[in-house]
Amino acid sequence: MAFENLTSRLNMALRRFVHKDYLNEKDIDEMMKEVRLSLLEADVNIKVVNSFINDVKQKALGEKIMKGLNPGQQVVKVVSDELTKVLGSEEVTLKFSEKAPTVYMLIGLQGAGKTTHAGKLAKYIEKNYSKKVMLVAGDVYRPAAIDQLKTVGASVNVTVFEEGNISPVKIAEDALKKAKAEEYDLVIIDTAGRLEIDSQLIDELKQIKKLADPTEILLTVDSMMGQAAAQVADTFNKEVGITGVILTKLDGDQRGGAALSVKSITGVPIKFSGTGEKMDDIEVFYPERVAGRILGMGDVLTLIEKAEDALSEEDSQKLMEKMMNGTFDYNDLLKQIKMINRMGRLSGLLKLIPGMGQLSQLQNIDDDSLDFVKVIINSMTKEERRNPELIEYSSSRKRRIAQGSGRSVSDVNKLEQMLEKQKKAFKMMAGMDESKLEEQAKRFENGEIRGFDPNYKSRGKGR
Repeated sequence: MAFENLTSRLNMALRRFVHKDYLNEKDIDEMMKEVRLSLLEADVNIKVVNSFINDVKQKALGEKIMKGLNPGQQVVKVVSDELTKVLGSEEVTLKFSEKAPTVYMLIGLQGAGKTTHAGKLAKYIEKNYSKKVMLVAGDVYRPAAIDQLKTVGASVNVTVFEEGNISPVKIAEDALKKAKAEEYDLVIIDTAGRLEIDSQLIDELKQIKKLADPTEILLTVDSMMGQAAAQVADTFNKEVGITGVILTKLDGDQRGGAALSVKSITGVPIKFSGTGEKMDDIEVFYPERVAGRILGMGDVLTLIEKAEDALSEEDSQKLMEKMMNGTFDYNDLLKQIKMINRMGRLSGLLKLIPGMGQLSQLQNIDDDSLDFVKVIINSMTKEERRNPELIEYSSSRKRRIAQGSGRSVSDVNKLEQMLEKQKKAFKMMAGMDESKLEEQAKRFENGEIRGFDPNYKSRGKGR
């Protein structure tokens, strides 16, 4: 899970101080010592760590306390702001040339995910920018690289230009001629990689760059490399010149060293992150949102965007109406789960919800956690799905459904309880006016109401 170890360590470092009404310099020094160790263990570049700690300490000591925040919370805000700064302050969008076709080069070491992310990027651009895209097979050295790109292209319904094992520079030249003749908007050149950077690779990339005059040169970097990713990016930037970075395998990076080192070391923005194996698993890199994830604050904006992509407005409206008027049934629950599946992995989605980050780290939460729900519902009759009460008062129906789904009666009971809890929650929300909903939201933000957190211990009466 992305940043899991770093999030856990930072939360431990900050938790002891966040509710303090007064912080002195000794407290801040102690806090920064813990934060420093957290970042070093996350394999963040030492120069980046030292600069970050100095900036946080300086601002924390001189910061005026904002209304509504105690000193401890204020320091956490400073840490969040500085993390955002280290990650790049704000997102940097793709550029397109005024005269078509725009050319992008994807470069990087072998195994960093260039070919896969060429396809992901092509799909993202076609969907979000309505561009006609061509992929170019410029890696003629790695066995099956051309076939891999053709497979990737077919999976995202994008044209792949290839001419076999001839000069990559000649392939790029011929591809551009075809793109101009057939009015393609964008050409993405998948270049060759090496196990390590060498002069032959650099010379070839420079030749393609000179010929194609790319608007973007995007470096794919494996985030699992930690701070070494920043060194690779720095070398490519000095030798070839890059305009942006795609951090691949970010979903598996528990430490965060690459994300927190690349921008500071190279000065080049991280533009995208690869977050899974599917061709949709690519996200624009928003520094402020990523900082929120690292600190366990969630990322509601990304969650909303995923929901908008996965759900039609009509379906969402119908589902919400059924939730609020108390007619939510097993058919609706099944639709809800399918919508969640379209949005991405459950464990990843939980990290986007404030207060739910700890739940995503439990061993029993994985991508198949909701499969038992679908299996059980599919074992019900149409009438049982529409009328949950039929199952509620019939042990024989429960036994039949359990047997048909290969699950236990206990699992059927759990599903029944899940539906009932949702209906009660929706009923409570429906009975609240706007002021009460706002009050609940504020209580959540202030920590009076929390998401499921197995490490949370009550502090004081009534919590």
